[in-house]
Amino acid sequence: VQLQASGGGLVQAGGSLRLSCATSERTFRGYLLAWFRQAPGKERELVSVMLSGYDTYYLESVKGRFTLDRDNANNALHLQMNNLKPEDTAVYYCASGASGDYFNARSWPHWGQGTLVTVSS
Repeated sequence: VQLQASGGGLVQAGGSLRLSCATSERTFRGYLLAWFRQAPGKERELVSVMLSGYDTYYLESVKGRFTLDRDNANNALHLQMNNLKPEDTAVYYCASGASGDYFNARSWPHWGQGTLVTVSS
């Protein structure tokens, strides 16, 4: 399973970034896909996941600012991040293949390489 994350960068507070996670059609259509993030010194946390039936979970602190978007034409999962805050600074990872507790990073067997998001104040 290959997951290619991109779109990170340096942005000022209040700015926007769009992260993309590209994968194969088999992975895109057959498995859950999610975005996690890990800030320095902190545990990896689930940011957003689109569940069956297109019910989408968002971390409480990003609700109303981040939007998860499935790009069916390109087998990609995008995370649109608006009104970014310094506390959003982290390495963002896409993940696939969860079974069981999808809040737990250990439940996800496949990970992309991570993309760094830095939000300056």
